Parts: sequence; C-alpha cells; structure tokens
Amino acid sequence: MTLRGLISGTSVYVVPVPASAPAAHAAGVARLLASYRSIPATAAVRLAKPTSNLFRARAKRDAPGLDTSGLTNVISVDPDSLTADVAGMCTYEDLVAATQPYGLSPFVVPQLKTITLGGAVTGLGIESASFRNGLPHESVLEMDILTGTGELLTVSPQRHPDLYRAFPNSYGTLGYSTRIRIELEPIKPFVALRHVRFNSLTDLVSAMDRIIDTGGFDGVPVDYLDGVVFAADESYLCVGVRTTTPGPVSDYTGQHIYYRSIQHGAGIKEDRLTTHDYFWRWDTDWFWCSGSFGAQNPRVRRWWPRRYRRSDMYWKLVALDQRFGIADRIEKRHGRPPRERVVQDIEVPIERTAEFLQWFLTHVPITPVWLCPLRLHDQDGWPLYPIRPGSTYVNVGFWSSVAVGATEGATNRLIEAKVGSLDGHKSLYSDSYYSREEFDELYGGETYKTVKKIYDPDSRLLDLYAKAVQRR
Repeated sequence: MTLRGLISGTSVYVVPVPASAPAAHAAGVARLLASYRSIPATAAVRLAKPTSNLFRARAKRDAPGLDTSGLTNVISVDPDSLTADVAGMCTYEDLVAATQPYGLSPFVVPQLKTITLGGAVTGLGIESASFRNGLPHESVLEMDILTGTGELLTVSPQRHPDLYRAFPNSYGTLGYSTRIRIELEPIKPFVALRHVRFNSLTDLVSAMDRIIDTGGFDGVPVDYLDGVVFAADESYLCVGVRTTTPGPVSDYTGQHIYYRSIQHGAGIKEDRLTTHDYFWRWDTDWFWCSGSFGAQNPRVRRWWPRRYRRSDMYWKLVALDQRFGIADRIEKRHGRPPRERVVQDIEVPIERTAEFLQWFLTHVPITPVWLCPLRLHDQDGWPLYPIRPGSTYVNVGFWSSVAVGATEGATNRLIEAKVGSLDGHKSLYSDSYYSREEFDELYGGETYKTVKKIYDPDSRLLDLYAKAVQRR
C-alpha cells in the first residue's frame, strides 16, 4: 500500500505486518522443508528462484529447487527492543516499508530494492551507513538456517557460533536462512545532503578518512557517507545528515537523475530527500547503468513508465541480453570485438584507496565509480571475508564492460591481481578467476572446509569455489 501525507505530503510505500504473519511464516517453512525432502539425494540442493542480483553465470538446474515462496515477508517488528524478525527472502524494499512507519530502519539498507535480507547476509551488502554500522550481517542477532543435512538450526554468537560466523559470504553453500532477527535503528523523516567536490583523489580520501574518524563534517554529526568518481579531477563525497526539519525535497524517480544532480563546478552543493527516497536514490537508475537502456535519454524517459524505472526491470533486460547475446551481436554487426563484462565491487584499505583509483582510471576505461567506506564493528571478525575489524576500508564499485583481451576475463584478472597486491578483497557476486589456492587463502578456506564438513557432510549444497569461480 502507499501511505500519503506521512512526510510533508510525499508518498511512502508501506507494508503493514499482519497479525497472521508468524503463522504464514511457519507454513512457508513447512513448504521449504517438504521441498528439500523431494529433491533426489544425488541432486544439488538449490533455490527455486527465478530472479537474482548476481552477475555470474549459473548452471542450469536438472532437479526441483527449494520452495521459498512462503519466506518473503516481515514476520514481526518490535519497536521497544528495536528488532525485527524477517524471512530470508524478504526484500529490503518490503523490510524498509514495514519498519519505516515505526521511525526505524535496518542498520544498513543496501542500494537496490530487490536485494533480500538473506542475500545481503550470506552474500554481503553495503551502503552509506557502513562507515559506522559495518555490513548487514553484523546487526544479525540470530538466524534460523536450513543446513545441507535438512536440519533447521537457530544460530547466534552463542549457539552454533561456527556456522553463525562462517555464514556471511558463503552464498548459500552452508545453508539458507529462513528467519533472521536483526537490530534496527531510529531514523528521521528527511536526509539533508551535501555534495562536496574534490579535484584530487588524494584530497577526497583524506576528507573521507577525517569524517569517519571524527564522525562529523564541519562540526555536524554525519549519518550517511558515500561518493562518486567521475574522473581523476572530478570526484565527490555525498554527506548525509538525518533531520526532522520540513521543507522542499527533490524527486529523482521522475525526469531528474540522482547521480547527475551530484555534479557541480566547485565547493558544496546542498540537496534534501525524504528518507524513503534517500534509501532508494540509486535504485531508479541502477546507479547510472540505466543509460545503457536509453532510460536517461529525456525523450525515452518521458515515455518510460515510472513503475518500470527500477533495478529489477533493468536486471531483466540484462538477463535477456545474456540469454540471447544481443550486445555481442550488435558489436559484431558494427565490426567491433565482443565485450568483457566488468561488474565488480572491491574493498581496499582506505590508505590504499587513492592508489587503486589512480591505477584503475589509468588501466580500466570505466567511469563513474562508486565509493562507500566501511568499518567492521564486530571485533571477532568473519572468516569467509577476513577484512580487519576496526580498520577502514573503501568499497569501490564499477559496473560496465570493456573490449575483450587476449585471454578470457583479462581485465577482471588484472583487477583481481591489483586488489590482492593492495591487501584488498573482492565481492563474489560476479565473475571471479582465482585459482583454488588463491581463493582459499582469500576467503577462509580452512575454516570453510571445517564448517562445511559439520553442517553439510554429504555435500548436498554446492561448494563455494565451485559456485563463485567455476559458475556451477
């Protein structure tokens, strides 16, 4: 439903949590378990999921998958304890819609509406609150996980802590979450934005580091922080502060485009959004990738229905291209070589970020580039993505294509090598080319093998390397 007038006359998508939600969730879990039992013992257990936010190819299924159709809702919201119980396949769009009427949100709200909570926990997620709240899995208090043995276990820092710690970045190879209890934090109706321009990448990174260390900018506490690099001499930090002060707000779901609004000649440009629109500011144009489909052309945009200007629609178009090779056919028709997909998010220590950006802009012809700082706040760490707790890293996101090189994945391999040389890590949602030895060293191989033997001794679930690199 849409609730009007909650925030200064704007429209906010709201999903009330019905009293029947716990019973509906229990029925959904029962269907999930029944579907597990129906999968032949010789077949790999996978989700029966028609859509995905992953950008790596997946092998076709030859057996039925897990029925998760009853695991898509918010089960309960407790405004007193600042927690929510959420089904694993619930999208952040629906999760935010259920918590926002209470003046609450998840600690981290990933950028795209159809990312699921379970996906962000098992596959990692990030957004502009990550410099103070870390990654989505760090606000998880407990989870119900269907393991490879068919058991449904409740895991937490105290119960099955080995599985709790190894689950993030396991991508469904240690189990699937059916229920996740997360912490929530208070929000305000609006976000005041200041887009700060820099002509030097070193200056931008230094300013980012100061904001993270002090928690503020120009003496004002900062709630959200990310950035965009358009060129070596044009980059921006986007500084967000929650506010209750009413006033005009911008709308980037129509003809105006958010990332273009960031750009200006010098100094600081101010803007305001409702908190709802701030959370989804990148979704309307899939950051800037909607331009590949003509959605940023004013003449096209005018006739492109607003309800179809969203990331899942663009993903469907990408899926069609991958299925039929449309882009490669167009390149061939124009006498150009095929393109190599370079769709990646990497993290490097903040002290190496300017170095990586300078190298990237020199060697990889892709702009803009997204920046999002993060600092893990859980001191015990997460073995399958072992970045240092308490240290600041910067996520660098780039999503486009380049001309193919002499070998398969030439540019992606080059990026992997550079990130590794800077003591960084790469997310596994897209193409990876690591050897088994490199992969195990980077992604907690020994810990993973130990936990895998305990909770999936018969290998009913896929192996992480097979899934992330070998694309099975």
